[in-house]
Amino acid sequence: MDFTLRGWLSELERLGRLKTVSRQVSPVHEIAAVTLKAGPDVAIMFNNVTGYDVPVVTGLAGSRPAMAASLGLGVREMLNRFNQALNSPVPCQVEASGHQEVKSRVYRGEAVDLEKILPACVHHEFDSGKYLTAAMLITKDPETGVRNMAIHRHELHGGNKLGALLLPRHTANIFNRAEALDKPLEVALIIGAHPVVLLASQATTRLGVDELEIAGGLMGQPLKLVKCETVDLEVPVESEFVLEGRILPNVRHDEGPFGEYPRTYGPQSRRHFLEIGCVTHREKPIYHTITPATLEHLLLGAIPREATMLQLIKQAVPTTLAVHLTPSGGCRYHCVIQIDKQNEGEAKNAIFAALASSAEIKHVVVVDKDIDPFDLADVEWAISTRLQASKDAFIVAGAMGNKLDPSANDGLGDKLGLDATTPSDPQARQRFQKIRVPGVENVNLDDYFD
Repeated sequence: MDFTLRGWLSELERLGRLKTVSRQVSPVHEIAAVTLKAGPDVAIMFNNVTGYDVPVVTGLAGSRPAMAASLGLGVREMLNRFNQALNSPVPCQVEASGHQEVKSRVYRGEAVDLEKILPACVHHEFDSGKYLTAAMLITKDPETGVRNMAIHRHELHGGNKLGALLLPRHTANIFNRAEALDKPLEVALIIGAHPVVLLASQATTRLGVDELEIAGGLMGQPLKLVKCETVDLEVPVESEFVLEGRILPNVRHDEGPFGEYPRTYGPQSRRHFLEIGCVTHREKPIYHTITPATLEHLLLGAIPREATMLQLIKQAVPTTLAVHLTPSGGCRYHCVIQIDKQNEGEAKNAIFAALASSAEIKHVVVVDKDIDPFDLADVEWAISTRLQASKDAFIVAGAMGNKLDPSANDGLGDKLGLDATTPSDPQARQRFQKIRVPGVENVNLDDYFD
């Protein structure tokens, strides 16, 4: 497969899933509005963005089938491939200096005016400004030299300045250690990559695992990198844009509000601050933006989390079959677990394992193997017919959750577990049997209707 952004766009065009927009559009609200109206089943290339000669693409993989197809897989194979990549990352291949496509154009010093170079978008009504939403931030642990890659939101603050929300995860851990020594942290942001690289950037793994090597594991081949111009970092050679700079120690500026994945606004606060010293890009580059809270955004977070959760829950309940973080829960808060129940108590063990696997999980539903965990109507039917709240539901009060949850108290909130499984005794299960019309799956309506 061609694991480049341009190769994937060619494949989307072949599949009839790439739409182009030639009329002039504004990066302020209009691109996001068209994206929402078009829905998750298409990618869109905006070729005439007001004020820029750079096209903007969005919706690269806005559904589970599309994300799986970008890996050359079916939906059910995707989580297993991700777990294989986590367990067997493939070392990257650093190319010689002659491989310089991403450096076709170089801006340094005063020439670095991000708003002039990048057609960054304002997405939601009360967003505080233009944001980079598909930029992957690459850093290097100063103690081990191991790279880290993650997606953060970055607000344009004028000139070469960017704001950033660094949640208490790997990037923040690396920066905090640099800041304790009063040192800036070198960074490189890449914009415009194949979905496999975006997916790898969201891996939930221990600190010290290089997400770029996870991308290689997903592809089944080394990811090719090239050294940056002004910082000691390497970036994928097929990137469309690279922004090289530093996160400054002991400097914070107002950032936000910003419309986030729960479909509410993350509030304004004093947050991290970046200075960009160099920008490089390909000849006729393509800019990628992700409209927050769309499936393109949510699935990038869901699939890696589901893969990790499936591994962890299987340790507690080996009969676990599937894990689904639902879009209605922002692909963070609501989890459905499918098990092949053999013994009483397995559903509750699965719930405990899910809650322990991620602080973001609020509500967990466990269903039997005859319930499709990706069909929320089927899940709701199981809750309505197989659950009694007095014995099948329980609450854990006052647990740490997610700070973006507007119902929580600065992240402190409650967890809910729902056991919507049938009894393990075969005779007791009979009264929960689904009704079924034999042969319905073989009916072709074209054979019947005049």
